[in-house]
Amino acid sequence: MSDPILLSTTSSVLTLTLNRPDALNALNRALMEAMRGALAEAAKDTNVRALLITGAGRGFCAGADLTEPARAAEGGPKLSPGQRTSEAMTSHFNPLVRDLYQFPKPTIAAVNGVAAGGGVGLALACDMVFAARSATFIQVFAPKLGLVPDVGSSWQLPRLVGVARARGLAFLGDRLSAEDAEKWGLIWKCVDDGALMETAGGIAATLAGGPTKAFVRSRELFDQAFENDFVEQIDLERRYQQELGDTEDAREGVMAFIQKRPPQFKGK
Repeated sequence: MSDPILLSTTSSVLTLTLNRPDALNALNRALMEAMRGALAEAAKDTNVRALLITGAGRGFCAGADLTEPARAAEGGPKLSPGQRTSEAMTSHFNPLVRDLYQFPKPTIAAVNGVAAGGGVGLALACDMVFAARSATFIQVFAPKLGLVPDVGSSWQLPRLVGVARARGLAFLGDRLSAEDAEKWGLIWKCVDDGALMETAGGIAATLAGGPTKAFVRSRELFDQAFENDFVEQIDLERRYQQELGDTEDAREGVMAFIQKRPPQFKGK
């Protein structure tokens, strides 16, 4: 059997390719375990300063592999379908999307085809999402399966596109084109199919050469902005500025600004 993921590193960017093209890169246990292992190693690897995720074949990710729970239950304890789903979320889906969302370096998704169900959540867990013009985003949970959005989609969608559009996507299951996804603010940019990997890879390389600690703290600041009041938020800004002000990258940035030259960041 082929490896469930493929890994390559160029210009300090780790490209992680979901590699189950015959199943539209549906998430099974083997793929999710391989992803979590790769994320854990990359988080510690000082040679990796940014992460780029994409899918092999004609799809990005079709969400959960719905053929797997029944097989996994054979010979095991008698669990209801809901209990099996909960167990899979507790042991695999939620830890994976948490690891990706909290990855300590900038992350980019290059959505090369359909992203459905949990595949949408996987893409949105990244800091920036690029999508091929032919790509689509589909919330299949409620209209097709009688379930609710998961893999973080219920948190991401209302924040990115608003509650009204989030409900429409979740209730109707309509295909959202990459162009509309950009217009709605769901993703950063829609690009021509042939330019997807070059564009996303170029931005990933730019981020990898930047002050990666500042990028991650910026991510955290924006998340907290939805919960904090104004005074709490500016105090959090102060705490992060104090922390980052003592980093090598901040000292280099200030010196480069004074000397009128491009900064040489190291992610330290």
